[in-house]
Amino acid sequence: MKKLLTTTLLISLAASTAHAQEYDLVIVNGRVMDPETMLDATLNVGVKDGRIEIITPAEIVGTETIDASGHVVAPGFIDLHFHALDGLSLKLAALDGVTTGMDLEAGAIHVADWYAAKEESGWPLNYGTAVSQEMTRTRVHDPEVDTSGWHDATSVFELRAKAVEDGVPGWSVSRSDPDQFNQILSYIDEEMRQGSLGVASTIGYMTEGVTTFEMYKTQEVAAKYGRFLGAHVRFHGNPSNPEGPLGTSELLANAMALDAPFSLNHNNEYGWWENEEKLQKARAQGYNVWSEYYPYSAASTAISAEFFHPDKFAIISGGRPYEETIYDPVQDKFLTQEEWEKTSAEFPGRSIFAFNPNRDKWLPYWQRMPHMIVASDAMWSGKGLESWDLPPEEYVGHPRTAGTRGKVLAGGRQQGVPLMFTIAQMAYWPAYHLGLTGLKGMQERGRLQEGMVADITIFDPETVKDNATYKAGAQGLPTTGIPYVIVNGVQVVRENEFQLDVRPGKSIRFPVEAEGRFEPITRENWDRHHAIAGFTVDDGSLAQSASNN
Repeated sequence: MKKLLTTTLLISLAASTAHAQEYDLVIVNGRVMDPETMLDATLNVGVKDGRIEIITPAEIVGTETIDASGHVVAPGFIDLHFHALDGLSLKLAALDGVTTGMDLEAGAIHVADWYAAKEESGWPLNYGTAVSQEMTRTRVHDPEVDTSGWHDATSVFELRAKAVEDGVPGWSVSRSDPDQFNQILSYIDEEMRQGSLGVASTIGYMTEGVTTFEMYKTQEVAAKYGRFLGAHVRFHGNPSNPEGPLGTSELLANAMALDAPFSLNHNNEYGWWENEEKLQKARAQGYNVWSEYYPYSAASTAISAEFFHPDKFAIISGGRPYEETIYDPVQDKFLTQEEWEKTSAEFPGRSIFAFNPNRDKWLPYWQRMPHMIVASDAMWSGKGLESWDLPPEEYVGHPRTAGTRGKVLAGGRQQGVPLMFTIAQMAYWPAYHLGLTGLKGMQERGRLQEGMVADITIFDPETVKDNATYKAGAQGLPTTGIPYVIVNGVQVVRENEFQLDVRPGKSIRFPVEAEGRFEPITRENWDRHHAIAGFTVDDGSLAQSASNN
């Protein structure tokens, strides 16, 4: 009995000491929600050295204190389809609750240099990238284009414009001969060796150039490292059957054959229901596959994209005319076919909106789809890296950059979606699926638990909402109702204000490996791996064999 009392006393003293210590930051009186453990209670959170050290009902003190009464304390929102890579757009994303933004669709080339540049300049949010299949093909099929140094989504439209100057956008329409095929795959493998998160594919813009075999072998390069392929799939946006769902089926079949992770980027077009059913059944068999959506009826891409050309536009638009579909935010109006032709010729890299009213009918379903994550496809502002202090009204582009999380939270509230489910879509499931690939940076984020990295978003569940619209001057209006955003224990948004001089973001990356894993593909090697061995036969030996018999 005496031993039991002593043990109890020691435990009590240890707990008292833990509660008495001073933390770097404490968040008190908030509704703490964690989708992994399903914790949902009013508790206090203590942060020390960038990590969540304690979650407790007891009183705690810290150097800084946030009173989160009436607010949810959630794991920081993670965006895996994130092109907001300059000052103004990053600020808008932070005000929308994002703590980690990674581009797993357009990606980058020379990823080691890309990471080094972010580390040197400092970044407010956590960051990461996958290697770009498109820009890697540009390196091989458009040798006249200067692809030295790192490139990412912020320069991809410029690379496309330069590639087409000779009349042939090789990255999009040229099919690889054996040497080009191996060169592309070896480049991708080297980027994986350097720590790329996976392969980012915009095959929806390369339907003519990328054969199914090249696509399969590209996924295989990532699979050898246990990493994912994230894809804007072939035939994306085609509202007919069978073309619509076929692009997803192609890549999902490859992923299952290779036992490789697969992310279906913006599954918000015709056939999404078929894609979701297949993904759910694949997950039930143990495959690491998932999808994403953003909550808007309009897409955004370069005005010169191939599917806006008249021979394809009628199919993609479902018969709607140009003047009901293509909106130019610079001119602040919908364009006729004649205006589209003129503007796309003069400004081929300009971002425009393409509307699909069916998305408004589909959105309530997406918000209730397990493992269908929220990913904004946020776009850069074009104002440059040092545009942190520009007002939101100067942002020109898609409102999804500023409003995705606010719109999802407001929509979920209106439709009765459980708040825990919505938080899982925005924080836990992105981290969970990337964590399954072995990525440590995601295994310790997306959760509100002791020991995890202190990436935290605090919001008012009753009032949070988006404010950005398609109207010029309102495209960057920030979400309201998210007063605090914390990255690695540091307040990036404090009392609704973005902190201009704070750069606590960390790189999310795999370790650099000593050697690559790619083996060149030759007819002889393929035969040796996939067919049984034979023996040498010639006419003379056949004749001799016959005579002997």
